Amino acid sequence: MGPHGQAKGLPAGPETHERPHILDLQGPCEVREHPAQASQGLIQGRVGTRPRVVGMVAQHSKKWFHGSLPHDDAIITRRGLRFRDPARVFFVILQGMEARHPLRPNPEPSALLALGRRVLDLEADTLAALAAGLDTSFADACRLLFDCAGRVVVVGMGKSGHIGGKIAATLASTGTPAFFVHPGEASHGDLGMITPEDVVLAISHSGETAEILTILPIIKRMGVRLLALTGAPTSSLARQSDVHLLVAVAKEACPLDLAPTASTTAALAMGDALAIALYETRGFTPEDFARSHPGGRLGRRLLVYIADIMHKGEQVPQVSVGASLPDALVEMSSKGLGMTAVVDDAGRLCGIFTDGDLRRALNRGVDVYKARISDVMTRHPKTAQADHLAAEVVAVLRAHNISGLFVVDEAQRVVGALNMNDLLRAGVV
Repeated sequence: MGPHGQAKGLPAGPETHERPHILDLQGPCEVREHPAQASQGLIQGRVGTRPRVVGMVAQHSKKWFHGSLPHDDAIITRRGLRFRDPARVFFVILQGMEARHPLRPNPEPSALLALGRRVLDLEADTLAALAAGLDTSFADACRLLFDCAGRVVVVGMGKSGHIGGKIAATLASTGTPAFFVHPGEASHGDLGMITPEDVVLAISHSGETAEILTILPIIKRMGVRLLALTGAPTSSLARQSDVHLLVAVAKEACPLDLAPTASTTAALAMGDALAIALYETRGFTPEDFARSHPGGRLGRRLLVYIADIMHKGEQVPQVSVGASLPDALVEMSSKGLGMTAVVDDAGRLCGIFTDGDLRRALNRGVDVYKARISDVMTRHPKTAQADHLAAEVVAVLRAHNISGLFVVDEAQRVVGALNMNDLLRAGVV
């Protein structure tokens, strides 16, 4: 090895004291164990570390040379690799860096699509196999959850814990009271959240998750029933459960068959199957669902009634059936709903007059100063009742291409008015 860390017999670029050179470390590479065996390219460094550069291959004046750099001569920055030597560096080998899976920038779209389809196909096959293998243990699991006098307590570690949180949320929103408890925290006080009337739903692909097995003896002493979702029917968790659901997978979608992918999809799908089976068994209605989702659009559609948002009392525009057209126009203008009800002496609805009716009357040459409202009103208009859902009015307005209607009681007396703007403000539309 020559001076300045050069390999003998290989020319080096001229020495320089220019400012440090910044290179982006993202690029294709083929990593070798020895710097001299490295091919042209760049690798991606870890932000926030200062790995020692044990070798490099650089190019200056179209000639290659090999060499090593001291620790302080090259560091990983957020923008790339900073060198005191401004030579154009094409490849570096960093001590301790993972090099088995080099970064491949700008892959072909077709390759990405093929990878995506492969994963989706594999997970679809996993779910198909799961459905085909479903047996009476699923019915036993549903019965166990349905008969639960307390709450369903879902536990799981890592990715299974994330899936468990979602399953608990789905159960709770579809009529089965449930919540998630982290098994690690359960060993430090959160077991107090579990009562003898509860059912524990434990998720573990291996069935040997230490944090779950640690709390099992206490759960058993409390008399809590246990439903287990595992991929191993002979595992410790499966053997100690009251009901076991097998969610085994042939392989993970991860190329290394390590990262939980297909297995978590299987567990999530099984959780959904349990939740919906219980949903149907309980006779859960859209109104029940809305009560647990009052803040969302669905909740507003299913919980807001016409009586909640309609105009009432003096806000309702109405004139008698013997009124003149000018009187009706004044009433419409003062109430600002673009329409007025036409009622008889008992307050029963005889007809409606709207902005559209006015335009049609003008097109027919009607003398608006002399006409009676009974001559130009629309008879037998669409109406609604106050105890109906506001969402039902939306369907009526759209189906008949109208913007408002009046609310009547059983005797056809006008009790309110409603238009599309009211529905928009209420968030029903």
